Amino acid sequence: MVIKEFFTDFYSDRRTVWELAKRDISSRYLGSTLGVFWAIINPILLILIYWFVFQVGLRSYPVGDVPFILWLLAGITPWFFFSDSLSAGTFSIEQNSYLVKKIVFKTHLLPIVKIISSLQIHLLFVSLTFLVFFFYGIGMDLYLLQIFYYSFSLIMFSIALSWITSALNVFLKDIGQIVSVILQFGFWLTPIFWSFSLVPDQFEFIFKLNPLFYIVEGYRDTFINKIWFWEHYNLTMYFWLIVIVLLYFGTKLFKKLSPHFADVL
Repeated sequence: MVIKEFFTDFYSDRRTVWELAKRDISSRYLGSTLGVFWAIINPILLILIYWFVFQVGLRSYPVGDVPFILWLLAGITPWFFFSDSLSAGTFSIEQNSYLVKKIVFKTHLLPIVKIISSLQIHLLFVSLTFLVFFFYGIGMDLYLLQIFYYSFSLIMFSIALSWITSALNVFLKDIGQIVSVILQFGFWLTPIFWSFSLVPDQFEFIFKLNPLFYIVEGYRDTFINKIWFWEHYNLTMYFWLIVIVLLYFGTKLFKKLSPHFADVL
């Protein structure tokens, strides 16, 4: 099976992937004084701007009993990782053409390199989220262990999509722009800034079709609502069905197109 083959290659070459991921994250901020810290500073500044606009300017009230900044932070943290992973993964083949032209290199590892690079920043951001919640008096509990499950879920979803978009982007240069537009729409269609309780009952099903709904609400269940992921068994089964279908389609498509990458690049 192609899916098993791709992940077996990742396991066997995991050290190479890890070294490429570390090199990737260093090259992003090469030459800047603060270096990799910009990867944390930029999202923090963005969150502070959102917080000031929505809570101070528009006087947004707490969501339930939770301060708006905590509710926002729990929802936007996974979105930052997903957006960065998919954007970087889409261009991973094109940006590493010198590796693509080496016959011995397995090109399907390149999107994973980008995602692991983004994951390092995500882990720092999750740590910051823990500190902010602790500052507000919300301590540690067993529910926080779910962050590993939801992070893994998000990684698998990102890998599946990146194999599709990266392969297509080599031949259709508009794919990168399309992904950017979809991410902009997805940001506002996912309950990151607005509470899902505002959605009329007849439209709830439509919004739940978005796999990112499961992830964002999952992070909030972990940090705020204190709900185990298996309590949403319907959404859990739906999410993993989507991931499996995307993985199957993505690996098949990538394997079919990858022999022609070097010719196009």
